[in-house]
Amino acid sequence: MKMKAVRYYAPNDIRYEEVKIPELKEGEILVKVQAALTCGTDVKTFKRGHPVLIKKVPSGFGHEFSGTIEKMDETVQGFKIGDRVVCANSAPCGECFYCRRGEFELCENLDLLNGAYAQYIAVPRRIVEKNTLIIPKNLSFAQAAFAEPLSNVVHGIAKTPINKGDVVGVMGIGPIGLMFAKLAKLKGAKVIAMGRNPLKLKMAQEFAGADIVIDVNKYPDPSEFIMNYTNEHRGLDVAIECVGLPSMWEKMFSLVRKGGYVHFFGGCASGTSINIDTKRLHYDEVKIISSFHHTPKYFREALDLIASGEIDVEKLITKRMDMKYAKKAIEMHRDGEAIKILLEN
Repeated sequence: MKMKAVRYYAPNDIRYEEVKIPELKEGEILVKVQAALTCGTDVKTFKRGHPVLIKKVPSGFGHEFSGTIEKMDETVQGFKIGDRVVCANSAPCGECFYCRRGEFELCENLDLLNGAYAQYIAVPRRIVEKNTLIIPKNLSFAQAAFAEPLSNVVHGIAKTPINKGDVVGVMGIGPIGLMFAKLAKLKGAKVIAMGRNPLKLKMAQEFAGADIVIDVNKYPDPSEFIMNYTNEHRGLDVAIECVGLPSMWEKMFSLVRKGGYVHFFGGCASGTSINIDTKRLHYDEVKIISSFHHTPKYFREALDLIASGEIDVEKLITKRMDMKYAKKAIEMHRDGEAIKILLEN
């Protein structure tokens, strides 16, 4: 049996072609993909490859998706053919040093899933057992597909002390930054969103409800705006960096008040470093937070949050396209022409 799938061959070279439908191993399910989303990680992988996600070529591509169970191994329990499901792109082993300490996002044997840009995807046993959820009846496939990216943000927010009335600054308002801004608003914070792209600046207001939106093309150094808006002009209570540039890490560190928190979420290129004012770190008690990936707990919480209606994730979909146009969709995402593109079969 054959299916159509997007396959990664090399940087800037992905192809929509005919391949074999995956054979199921013990404990696996075959999901008919109904909705898949473009993602910043996919864009990075498209541009330069990925040492973890792409270990051999050609390789499957894409990891944010939802669909219907088409087939399942006889040992699978808790699901049935026809179930509407959303699957995370990973699952922890539960046995390594970090898992035994509840730090599942740092699992040394994380089982990763790639290949959502296809008609069908085989979901490994561990992900079936630990990170596959039934989609609530009130959710569309498109809404459910946001559970994976949102789970990263739910994890990040859980690690970040945000109180009602705090002023939170978010630098970088791609999908992740916009969701950080939205969740900060839900916690009662006043939010300053900073970015460059006109589409994303607009969504910072329409989707996230940001109180102030700063175009850093016009104001490369937004320090004055930020200080004037913060409590007693002392600086941000919380600064969240979602760009992944060392220069932006340093800038956000400089914008928080004494006793404030800096959350470095955006992943910088391997081997890079930053300079930090040790006086601020020690005498001003500026606290640094970082978060990576998600866990089964946060994946479940993300889906529940979407189902609650508190966050309208569909507003982040700029365009819907057929799966065969995945390369064009990735290029549009790369070029800032879209926030999220929904790919459908």
